Amino acid sequence: MGFLKNIQQPDRSDKELADLYRETGDMQVLGLLFQRYMDLMYGVCLKYLKEPESAKDAVMQLFEELTRKLRQHQVENVKSWLHTLAKNHCLMQLRSPRNLKTSEFNAEIMQSDSETHLNGMMQKEENLQRLEYCLQTLSDEQKQTVELFYLQNKCYKEIATETGIEWNKVRSHIQNGRRNLKLCMEKQATIQTPEF
Repeated sequence: MGFLKNIQQPDRSDKELADLYRETGDMQVLGLLFQRYMDLMYGVCLKYLKEPESAKDAVMQLFEELTRKLRQHQVENVKSWLHTLAKNHCLMQLRSPRNLKTSEFNAEIMQSDSETHLNGMMQKEENLQRLEYCLQTLSDEQKQTVELFYLQNKCYKEIATETGIEWNKVRSHIQNGRRNLKLCMEKQATIQTPEF
């Protein structure tokens, strides 16, 4: 973005230039300030917009925006403020309706909400029936510890105290029970669900 590089830069700080522009509205002062950070704003715009020409256009639009906004704001850190201004400008462009991608709705390939809801409910019911069936296939210790841990939200220590089973064995029963439940449910899903 070297197309405005020929403007002389005075020894004034960014804040001094910003304050001077806000007070006087002098476009040459704004031009000096803008020139310092034009490359930064171009880089930000290119990052978001991905196309060099779009980024250049955005930088020019930012200059126009800057003529208004800098007069309204007391800016302490000009570089950071300009970076944020450029980022927000690009994000607003990306969100504008002309940049949103749409596709045609094809009703033939869509399911109705009622069918989806009904299918989901039936699937949950089948899973619950499989779980009830598979719980009965576990050993007594596995069934008891799994139910206490998962259904009653008890910790290993509480289960050990309540059942008299050692803490390590409680952990082992829960892990083995969970594995056996998973295997049983997967097996039940591949065959016809038995009558419960």
